Formats: sequence, C-alpha cells, structure tokens
Amino acid sequence: MTAPSTPSPPMHESHLQGLERIHQGKVRDIYAVDDRHMLIVTTDRLSAFDVVLPDPIPGKGQVLTSISGFWFGKTRHLVPNHLCDYPLERAVPDAGDRALVADRAVVVRRLRALPVEAVVRGYLIGSGWKDYQATGRVCGIDLPRGLRMADQLPQPIFTPATKAEMGQHDENVAFDAIAATIGAPLAAQVRDTAIALYRFAAAHALAHGIIIADTKFEFGVDESGALVLIDEALTPDSSRFWPVDTYAPGSSPPSFDKQFVRDYLETLDWNKTAPGPRLPAAVIAKTSEKYREALRRLTA
Repeated sequence: MTAPSTPSPPMHESHLQGLERIHQGKVRDIYAVDDRHMLIVTTDRLSAFDVVLPDPIPGKGQVLTSISGFWFGKTRHLVPNHLCDYPLERAVPDAGDRALVADRAVVVRRLRALPVEAVVRGYLIGSGWKDYQATGRVCGIDLPRGLRMADQLPQPIFTPATKAEMGQHDENVAFDAIAATIGAPLAAQVRDTAIALYRFAAAHALAHGIIIADTKFEFGVDESGALVLIDEALTPDSSRFWPVDTYAPGSSPPSFDKQFVRDYLETLDWNKTAPGPRLPAAVIAKTSEKYREALRRLTA
C-alpha cells in the first residue's frame, strides 16, 4: 500500500455536505453515517505536546490512513478492527466532497470506545525516560538500574494513560487505575493484546529498517463485548519510529515521526499551551518527507 501519487490538497479541517460531524479530535474528524457506521477523515493536522498546531503537514493524512490500513490488515489474526465494507460512495454521496477525502477517509463500525490509551514501550524514551530517571520505574513498573536513554527494555511494558480532552494532557497511570475504570478482566485483555500487537509489529518493522520504540493503541468493544482495535494503528503519530542504521542508545535517536517537530518546538520560547506556534516551511517539508519515508519502508 502506498500513498497516492496525486494526493488531495493539504487539509487542516474537513467540511462535508450533508453529514453531521460528531467529533473532532487532534487529527481526525468523525462524521455520523448511520446508527451503525461512522466516517473517519484523517486531516493533515499535527499535534505536539497535546496542542494542535496551525500549519497542516501536506500528505500526512493520506500517509496515516495508508499505514493504519496496512497494519489493520496485518494484525487481524491478533484482534479484530473497526474497518468495514460499507462503500465510501454511499457514505459520502457528493462527488466533490468524496474527491477531497477519498485518500484519507474510512468508514468504520460504531463501537464503544474504552477510556484508555494503551501504550506499549519497548525502549526507554520520552516521559518513560523522565519517570525512570526520577524513580527507577515507569508507570510503577520496576526496571533494571543503569539503563540509558533509548536503551531497549528487557521486555515490552504496558504503560497506560488516561484519554484527555483536546488541549489537555494525557496522564500516565498504573495498570490498577485502568482495571478500576474498565474492570480487571478487560484491562488485562487490553494489556495482553496491546503487547502482542507491539511485538508482532516491532518484528516486522525491524526487518524493514525501523525500530518501533513505543506505540499507542485505542480499543473499543462491540455489542457482544468483544475487544476491537480502533482509531489508528502503529503510525508515526501514535508511535516513535527510529531508523535502525543510526540507532545508538545514550541520546534521543533521529526519527520518522513527529519527534522532529517536537525537537524544533523545544528550541522555542513557548509554554506548550494553545495557541501553538507556526512552523517554518523547511520544518513542514522535512516532517512530510519523514512520514512518507516511514510508509515506504514499512510497506515495501
């Protein structure tokens, strides 16, 4: 699966005639199709530090849609996902609107989303590294002493977070907090499924020159209570992707994800609250290329 050769124009926000937008996330606009289906449009918005930036990243929505579709197809043996066979022509009858979103939209089943970010970490970086420096743990999980930034962990760990409203910050929590929220059996299923997905994807990515340092999944349940993978899967937005050939623990590795933008923003005098700063053209172009390179490598 590859990004379209003639992608739709950059899109910061979608506007579809005759469809009710029922939710707008940091990146995705969600529309009601009927009582059993929704339309997800992945825009080119980019969020950093939980703030949506004013500049779209050209091609980002198409890349995220392609990568998620690739992983949804690859992981069906591990967990069902929200994709369905409902035709886009029926969901978006207006030909003009459909042309704008055809390469960035999917029709999915309506499910009950679980209020948890299912984060799996295979390497010590980001907030996990900060937590480890302060406590020797990550989300209450004891780790060996003497680990360096970006070291591979002895085994992948499940470090869930709460789902925050747009503009608010997700909060890392212990597994017990998730179990108290959704019930221990379902929490254990989420944990085990997320780790299995990570292990499977990390092995595939490694063979294609990419280290998946960590990733975030979202899950829902259907009317029978079965667990379903929803939202996106193993994209540069929801994961840290590092090139294998330049990986070296001890510092933050270069990446194929939005860490490039985060690193730029860290150089600014910005308090990480809305409104976000404008991005230079060079940063936008480089970020767009990093996303496309991730797609090329993963789906080669």
